[in-house]
Amino acid sequence: MPGPLLRRSGMSDQIRLSAVTLDCPDPRALAEFYAAVIGGTVTCRDTQWATVQGPNGRIDFQRVPGYTPPAWPDPASSIMMHLDFLVTDRATTEARVLAAGATKYDFQPNSGQCFVYADPAGHPFCLTTWDGLMP
Repeated sequence: MPGPLLRRSGMSDQIRLSAVTLDCPDPRALAEFYAAVIGGTVTCRDTQWATVQGPNGRIDFQRVPGYTPPAWPDPASSIMMHLDFLVTDRATTEARVLAAGATKYDFQPNSGQCFVYADPAGHPFCLTTWDGLMP
């Protein structure tokens, strides 16, 4: 059912997020990491592109020549985006992501509800127990 804006404007087209795509040096390896972390399945795997279908959406990975990972924290440079994963038990989930190859950052700006990690390609992601923004 279209939202209020679509009903008022008479627009019939809808936009729905399909996936998030991360640049990386090795799509297959990063797909395997995220499949292990989110309990997903690698549905596409080659040297240039890989896809993980998770229980709540899809993450794609594309090879980028000369890929440079973001720096955390770096006030002179933006990380552009990061992934947030809602979890029920941060300690148990932390053990799983570390075993899969993540690195926990020393700097934790919001450790009361969120821990920040880097995936094997250096993308920051968070494990959070706070779902205050969810409906």
